[in-house]
Amino acid sequence: MILAILQGRLSSTRLPGKVLKDLHGKPMIVRQIERIQQSSKVDKLVVATSLDPSDDKLVIALTELGVDVRRGPLDDVVERFRIVIDEFQPETVVRLTADCPLTDPDVIDFVIEQHLENGSDYTSNVLKPTYPDGLDVECIRGDAFRRMCELDLSDMQREHVTMGLYSRPEVFSLQSIEQEPNRSEMRWTVDVADDLEFARLVYSRLYDRNPRFRQDDIVALVTSNPELSRTDADVARNSGLNK
Repeated sequence: MILAILQGRLSSTRLPGKVLKDLHGKPMIVRQIERIQQSSKVDKLVVATSLDPSDDKLVIALTELGVDVRRGPLDDVVERFRIVIDEFQPETVVRLTADCPLTDPDVIDFVIEQHLENGSDYTSNVLKPTYPDGLDVECIRGDAFRRMCELDLSDMQREHVTMGLYSRPEVFSLQSIEQEPNRSEMRWTVDVADDLEFARLVYSRLYDRNPRFRQDDIVALVTSNPELSRTDADVARNSGLNK
């Protein structure tokens, strides 16, 4: 089984409650789930959120829509993932984060394909960023994740799920997925209010005529309308992690 785990919570500090904020008539996380479900490789999708009462509203909203949700510790996200992985026993785990409503199903499928073909423990398009920030995909072998859980992980590694893997290249085999041209300066993730406004503009320009719009469609939009563009000059990539 290829299991996608979408990691999300309502207690983000820079834009609280962002995953339930409106994006073209639906909660942002629902728009992202719609796009993930266009993947031809993912067998199952589970949202992993926390046991904190602040996430009750998220659980209720997703459960009413028939989305599978599992809950675990707020800060120990490794344990949150372990709970889901122990239940579903996937051969491959696809880690996605719920601040990426412009995620591209074709990119998800390509990273999965490369992961399965190469057989690495960990495959991603973020080890050396060449994709727009917001199209991040990480694939992990289920047995590699279990081996990671047995290690002495720091608090930061337990909060940032895959850090325990990619920070140990001597223990785990890693594969980097890169594209040409390099578009890593483009910012399509949602951390602050201006990011959300960008996502809303993209949806307002593209969704109604093509609900299955992809990376190239967004690139064409911002190329012809450069005033709409968001880049890492607006907010640095991984600024939350660096903080």
